[in-house]
Amino acid sequence: QVSCIEVVEAYVERIKEVNPLINAVLRVPFCRFEEALQEARQVDKLLSEGPGNDYLEEKFPLLGVPITVKEAFSLYGMPNTSGLVNRRNVIATSDATVVSRLKQAGAIPLGVTNCSELCMWYESSNRVYGRTNNPYDLQRIVGGSSGGEGSVLAAACSVVGVGSDIGGSIRMPAFFNGVFGHKPTTGVVPNDGQFPSAHGVRTSYLCTGPMCRYAEDLEPVLRVMAGPGVSKLKLNEKVSLEKIKFHCMDHDGGSVFVSPVDKEILQAQKKVVEHLESDLGVRVQRVAIHKMKYSFQIWSAMMSSQDSDGQEAQRFTDLLGDHGKPVWPLWELMKWLVGMSSHTLPAIALGLTEKLVNLNVSGKAKLVSMGKSLQEEMEALLGPDGVLLYPSHPTIAPKHHSPICMPFNFAYTAIFNVLGLPVTQCPLGLGSEGLPLGIQLVAAAYNDHLTLAVAQYLEKAFGGWVLPGKV
Repeated sequence: QVSCIEVVEAYVERIKEVNPLINAVLRVPFCRFEEALQEARQVDKLLSEGPGNDYLEEKFPLLGVPITVKEAFSLYGMPNTSGLVNRRNVIATSDATVVSRLKQAGAIPLGVTNCSELCMWYESSNRVYGRTNNPYDLQRIVGGSSGGEGSVLAAACSVVGVGSDIGGSIRMPAFFNGVFGHKPTTGVVPNDGQFPSAHGVRTSYLCTGPMCRYAEDLEPVLRVMAGPGVSKLKLNEKVSLEKIKFHCMDHDGGSVFVSPVDKEILQAQKKVVEHLESDLGVRVQRVAIHKMKYSFQIWSAMMSSQDSDGQEAQRFTDLLGDHGKPVWPLWELMKWLVGMSSHTLPAIALGLTEKLVNLNVSGKAKLVSMGKSLQEEMEALLGPDGVLLYPSHPTIAPKHHSPICMPFNFAYTAIFNVLGLPVTQCPLGLGSEGLPLGIQLVAAAYNDHLTLAVAQYLEKAFGGWVLPGKV
């Protein structure tokens, strides 16, 4: 009904309109609006002269779809700093694998979006591009590290976002910004072309996946991202929702490191349970998995453990130095206190805690063993047809800077990275403060098709994404 050039122009204008408020898309010269408009003209020319829509749909399933890309991924001609000051002049000379696949499928990148420093914090703010704001309340965080993507999608500035997730970096921004995000089963979608790249055991925990406003868009984008590995995800299997064995867990069991779950989040989850039981005629089984209480400790231990070849995990302080001298976090903290550090406080704090984790070797080994035991327990519980309902985060989108007071709340998402399970983040409308609510849908490995199907079902039942400012 409309031309590709009209679609791209509309999104470009939308970005120009709202980005001064949310600071999600990196501004001129770090956007590719002119290139995108030229590519849109080529799409319209192809459609008018091409061999027919059926052929084009098969060859270019995302033809003409405007997308944005997390700045941590290489997008040719765009910056690739991951918010690190000493990389501020780095420009990508190639495309990350998933970006290349999306472009080959016909997608049109508009630009890259903000993230947290080195993608290791759940507020997207850094010393290169500043802070990204939540479209529902500019005083609230967007989550991290794919926070720019969450914000830009919620504000209707893009159709699809490319995100990555090693501790919830797709799902927290999707939750705080009321959009959909999917962390695929580990090892299916390639992570190549990101900075920082994963090494050692972390290659098993980092996941690349799609973010979008509408649940039905997750699957076609995931197919393109996964490429030849897509068959492992069973996306062609028909899902009968009535035959899914649903499980529900209200909280992690009461970790001392994590905030209690907000009443509104618990209430939203309760409404999901009631709807599933009344509409589908299923029984949602309440479960209490004791080891989930130690989610943060398990994630931390497994993230810093050796891989099967004995290779140590790369130290965060080395990454902060980016091939230069490793950063001394205590010295950086002293510099930060007098306004002289080029790093953010969360990055410095992570460098300090990293050293503490590695002091207790025997304790770390026990936690790694507990993590492997939890993985077996979770796989046995979920089986080939199970889906777990679990909170996305203990709180709704916090105010800026407040995550530093409760730094371990990301454990609600992080635990599923080290377990290797697929998770779809699903919005559930807005709460009393006009901020998004949501839920995580978890399945056993390679059962991504189950969580994606349930997300589409819940979108119809609870309304999915809500335009900011609409209510």
